[in-house]
Amino acid sequence: MVKHENFKTCEQSGFCKRNRAYADNVATYGNTWASPYTLDPNSVRIRHGYVTGTVLKSLKSGGQAVQLPVKLAFLESGVARVTIDEFKRQQKDIGLRHGSQARKERYNEAAAWALVTDGELDKSFSGEESEEETVVRYGPKQRYRAVIRHDPFSIDFFRDDELHIKINGRGLMNVEHWRAMVVKVEKGKSEKKDPEDGEDESTWWEETFGGNIDSKPRGPESVGMDISFIGYQHVYGIPGHASSLSLKQTRGGPGNYEQPYRLYNSDVFEYEMDSPMTLYGAIPLMQAHRKDSTVGVFWLNAAETWIDIVKQKVSSNPNSLVTGGGTDTETHWFSESGLLDVFVFLGPSPKDVVAQYSELTGYTQLPQQFALGYHQCRWNYVSDEDVKEVDTNFDKNNIPYDVIWLDIEYTDGKKYFTWDPHAFPDPLGMEKQLNDQERKLVVIIDPHIKNVDNYAVVKELKSMSLGVKDKNNKLFEGWCWPGSSHWVDCFNPVTIDWWRSLFTYKSFQGTAPNVFLWNDMNEPSVFNGPETTMPKDNIHHGNWEHRDVHNINGMTFVNATFEALLHRDPAISRRRPFILTRSYYAGSQRLGAMWTGDNLAAWSHLAASIPMILTHNVAGFPFAGADVGGFFGDPSKELLTRWYQAGAFYPFFRAHAHTDTRRREPYLAGDPYKEIITQALRLRYSLLPAWYTTFHSASTTGAPIIQPHYYAHPSDEAGFALDDQFYVGSTGLLAKPVTTAGAESISIYLPPNTLYYDYFTYTIHPGTGSTITIPTPLDKIPLLMRAGHIIPRKDHPRRSSGLMRYDPYTLLITLTPEGTANGDLYIDDGESYDYQEGAFIHRNFTFALNSLSSLDFEDEKQRNKGKKRREYVRQMDRVRVEKIIIVGVPGSWQARKEVRVVEDGEGRGVEMGFERGGAGTANVATVKDPGVRIGRDWRVEF
Repeated sequence: MVKHENFKTCEQSGFCKRNRAYADNVATYGNTWASPYTLDPNSVRIRHGYVTGTVLKSLKSGGQAVQLPVKLAFLESGVARVTIDEFKRQQKDIGLRHGSQARKERYNEAAAWALVTDGELDKSFSGEESEEETVVRYGPKQRYRAVIRHDPFSIDFFRDDELHIKINGRGLMNVEHWRAMVVKVEKGKSEKKDPEDGEDESTWWEETFGGNIDSKPRGPESVGMDISFIGYQHVYGIPGHASSLSLKQTRGGPGNYEQPYRLYNSDVFEYEMDSPMTLYGAIPLMQAHRKDSTVGVFWLNAAETWIDIVKQKVSSNPNSLVTGGGTDTETHWFSESGLLDVFVFLGPSPKDVVAQYSELTGYTQLPQQFALGYHQCRWNYVSDEDVKEVDTNFDKNNIPYDVIWLDIEYTDGKKYFTWDPHAFPDPLGMEKQLNDQERKLVVIIDPHIKNVDNYAVVKELKSMSLGVKDKNNKLFEGWCWPGSSHWVDCFNPVTIDWWRSLFTYKSFQGTAPNVFLWNDMNEPSVFNGPETTMPKDNIHHGNWEHRDVHNINGMTFVNATFEALLHRDPAISRRRPFILTRSYYAGSQRLGAMWTGDNLAAWSHLAASIPMILTHNVAGFPFAGADVGGFFGDPSKELLTRWYQAGAFYPFFRAHAHTDTRRREPYLAGDPYKEIITQALRLRYSLLPAWYTTFHSASTTGAPIIQPHYYAHPSDEAGFALDDQFYVGSTGLLAKPVTTAGAESISIYLPPNTLYYDYFTYTIHPGTGSTITIPTPLDKIPLLMRAGHIIPRKDHPRRSSGLMRYDPYTLLITLTPEGTANGDLYIDDGESYDYQEGAFIHRNFTFALNSLSSLDFEDEKQRNKGKKRREYVRQMDRVRVEKIIIVGVPGSWQARKEVRVVEDGEGRGVEMGFERGGAGTANVATVKDPGVRIGRDWRVEF
């Protein structure tokens, strides 16, 4: 299990301990507490979309107040942004200790990495200023209002005149300003002393953990703020943690955590369940939800961050329209360095909050279609012949897959961009065999570069000074898989250009166009570093300390790899890169996929994977998965089977295993497990059209690929904490994987006034706001279809997704009691960027008044846009709909034997079959081979 002694608790993290103590101190004063932060009313300026001013921090010593420039930006979308800096550091008017070369400013470049836009300012906003407060109305129809109180400084955010979010309402704002270290000589010994007495100074000037001394050349510089969600009991987000979807309280008590949630990207070996402990990635986005209302905040800071959560029952709130009392969720955020930079989203729906966040940080990448298929991986396939044998065995057993992966052992002595000449003498031959079935190879490349004399890559890194530096501005040397290593510094634009050059087919010999990338260990993992990562006083490009950029570091490495794959072969039409990353930050969703890291072959880890992946989905990074089967240990045949059934509904679907585990490829499982696993894989492949359409929606709207109950049913309070069942996008597919041993049945919650059908048996399940029980023998996947949806799929089993490109479609329709249904289908070539020039098909399917119609989603101009659009539509003209299945039709349809199909203005009769449902099952009508083409307008009249 995880070695807790390798990772800090809040009490062992100086700034966390100080900010928690600050909050405790405020609590002891109660209502008599007076925050030392005030907004100077004379400094306030109201401009087009901006409010600026200076917050003054009064000092207990009575010295001159600390000036903190504040800037509030109000966007047309209704998003508000609050940024607070420190004037003295901003002006570089400070001294650094130890002769450090670090920057003197607070880190102010996180936005350059995390954001794709600052948003359009709302120039129509209105502001009024008085001596006590400044009031701003902004956003669509000016339905949002910010009340900025001057003394003490705080901001209240209203939507439709109802208070939703308070910033610094509890007075926990804490900006540790720069001060010179004072050494007081007393009784023959020196003591570090600051002019402000009474504060814990023990970790202001240096901090020790795990034998490493952090030199802290800038002294204390943390920033903290309380953010309260008024009337909200449930909060979600802030991945990654092995925790529940609805976040827990962190100040102790039954069922609560004692520690705050921590965001500090770390290589956590065999992480534990139900814990706020940090993991591999950090997305500081939090949503709060109550019935029919969602709000959120995004804390834009790349340094180590902790978040306390406390839920307070309130009898009544004079500022809220919620009657009868309720619950406020009070959160306390603090980061070690950098700016106070907070975005406020006022919803009102989960969809609105995710869309507003995604608009700022970028939508998830639309990956190549193969990336949605099944990925086969282990540490390690030992040779190119081993890879080819595994590939052949999948085909012999009629099991589909798209990608096989190579871990670190494929290299020559763990030197990246090389091949082991004995184990992999013919990588191109291996890749050709895979390509013959349109399969891909993924190889791992990590950010540590082996430090040996006979390695051209490390020689170039040294000669061009492209590595991370230590606190003395010398090339940092640490220890990882290759032994002595240096780390590429991808904050440096020159490093990105150089990294790009390493991936050309000429440079990375032995790679073909069907080779893609896995970036692991990019937290960064440093085996001999503090907390298994890089010292905080290391120096990156621009002389920023590692402490300032730690949580963004991994994303910069993936960004460099993304650029490299995008440009590796200019002669070939640009194809979308595929990259898997272990470390991530806000904005990483633009670059590829993530997974939950080194899990265990245990039922608890299977169960935990679902809320973990759901959390990433509502936090803007939906292309997420977990190692199927568990990375460490050997799963039982039952656990492995159930994990494949769950993994078939992960957005990123990969099996992976440690080098010490037994081989567990699906064809080795034996009867009946092999066949059951194969059926789960085939289910994934048959639903790829629905998955790809869902990914397209995520890439244009930010919508989660798998959606928790509160997102899909924002009015149903009974389901706000549900995190073991989910929908696949807007398809209406409702999955609840089995995650306990020996389960012969499961309970699934269905909201009131809804109707569902079993995906496999068409059993009818009315939703009444309670749970139903579904039998779950080992070969049963609990999968329901919500009435009112049209689900596209392909029913011909193939060896890989690429071989399904021109296969016909089946449309599965689930009717409401009113006889209606809707759905859509998005198609493009699945690999290039031609879709950005119109080379796609996007159909809207509607069933109403006994007629099914297919119409283009785009208007007439978009439909005929460009040469590539016309070429693609012409290429796909041969692809047809081979079957239409309608579930829930009236019994009167039994007398009908034929439907009328109208396409291109011509009508014809087509045979229809009818199957009357048995006890508790739906009637089903089937139209075989209606002869309509997927890219054209048509209708079928019943």
